[in-house]
Amino acid sequence: MTNEIQKQYDRLEDVPSIMLRMKEVYAVPDRHIRYAVIKAFFKIKMAEGSSVQSYGVKMLSFVEKLEDLKAGLNNDTYIDVIIQSLPPSYDPFIVNYNMNGLEKSIHELINMLVQYEAVRIGDLKANGISLHVI
Repeated sequence: MTNEIQKQYDRLEDVPSIMLRMKEVYAVPDRHIRYAVIKAFFKIKMAEGSSVQSYGVKMLSFVEKLEDLKAGLNNDTYIDVIIQSLPPSYDPFIVNYNMNGLEKSIHELINMLVQYEAVRIGDLKANGISLHVI
């Protein structure tokens, strides 16, 4: 610490007081962090041909961060964002999901997407179409 900073904290009596003061002065407010995570979550798109399982793990990570930050989003909102971020090759899945009015948890949705991807890749291979999953 520089002498100026040290003098500011000399008048504080104990370590917890010093730590609290430093947190007040130097910590990034949760609101700023929450904004950045929400912005990234709403902007992210799954790349065509990439692994839906890897993408699902990434989306779960966002959801967990947002829950920790008390973002106030509900399960339906998380599901809607995940579904709208899928590439066009998942349109048949999305139509089926919406038409059947499925109410699933995020984990269940991701498992369904992984199953859909496996069937889709199997169908493409059966028709002699090569697909490289990244």
